[in-house]
Amino acid sequence: MSESTSIGIVAPKIAHFSEPLALKSGEILPQYDLVYETYGTLNADRSNAVMICHALSGHHHVAGKHSEEDKYPGWWDNLIGPGRPLDTNKFFVIGLNNLGGCHGSSGPATLNPATGKPWGAAFPVVTVEDWVNSQARLADYLGISQLAAVIGGSLGGMQALQWTLAYPERVRHALVIASAPNLTAQNMAFNEVARQAIITDPEFYGGDYYAQGVVPRRGLRIARMLGHITYLSDDAMGAKFGRKLRDGNIKYGFDVEFEMESYLRYQGDKFAGEFDANTYLRMTRALDYFDPALPYGGDLSAALAGVKAKFLVVSFTSDWRFSPARSREIVKALLDNELSVSYAEVTAAHGHDAFLMPDPHYHAILRTYLGTVLSAADDASRSAADTGVAS
Repeated sequence: MSESTSIGIVAPKIAHFSEPLALKSGEILPQYDLVYETYGTLNADRSNAVMICHALSGHHHVAGKHSEEDKYPGWWDNLIGPGRPLDTNKFFVIGLNNLGGCHGSSGPATLNPATGKPWGAAFPVVTVEDWVNSQARLADYLGISQLAAVIGGSLGGMQALQWTLAYPERVRHALVIASAPNLTAQNMAFNEVARQAIITDPEFYGGDYYAQGVVPRRGLRIARMLGHITYLSDDAMGAKFGRKLRDGNIKYGFDVEFEMESYLRYQGDKFAGEFDANTYLRMTRALDYFDPALPYGGDLSAALAGVKAKFLVVSFTSDWRFSPARSREIVKALLDNELSVSYAEVTAAHGHDAFLMPDPHYHAILRTYLGTVLSAADDASRSAADTGVAS
């Protein structure tokens, strides 16, 4: 095994698309930008490209640092780099910020070319299908006709699944991690409470708070606090905080007394200073709307009948927001269609956030699977891609 090192210093790039994008809602986005980063080198036959799809609060900065002074690397840096499970000595890795995001891609906070002002509430609602269509255009822009793999966790896993549905000839492998084929009613309820916290903030102004020079910070803060509770398991919370008092004494008031309260408020404040409220609304709606089985009367097996990719599906025992049972629904539907699928249920205490952690067992599973993606076992797929035949 080669030595594992960070990818080092990286820089984001911007791809501009002047061709209009028809959205699932029926609206048209006349032009747009996607911010992206790449790691590793595209090989001569362009067969080693891997697309990383981000989760709700993710973005294009997946690995490495933007400067030596950066305190933190990209959000999946523990997975990506020379000698790491997604080895950039072998793969050309693409990370991007989705449409509607707030890290440089066209979204509510960017300028609407028709008005010269921020889009605000006028930016259309985007879906997982819209994101994947725009990602396919980015692949075209980079000269990549077929991806070796698409990888994503949580909402990113839904995008990886959608890739195999929308572009079955263009993706050879899909790694769907800590995800689900659609949201449960409980998950949709969490999203609605978070959205209401934002929408009812007096400084939301119907989504056009940019012109007011304010941010609906209180709403964002509560939304993130709620979300954070669902990302952790009860055991992880108990091990990290328990019922520890911040200064050892009960004060019989409503300021911060428990360590858990301090942690949630810190996470909420940090998020409210970095993320855009309109983006949060759109990301959670995209989660709500994703349901590839809906046009098939809820039959996921029927929905996946046209898929050609090979799959790795990974779940985590303590993930109660996207439970292992939801991953097994995907596995069953793939097996019903006699597709190639590997499944791993990882024992982990971190809850939904486990997909972001450098767990040795989890990383070993990814390393082993990814080791087959460019191996002799995949040569037939690569040859088919070169001749324009479905893999």
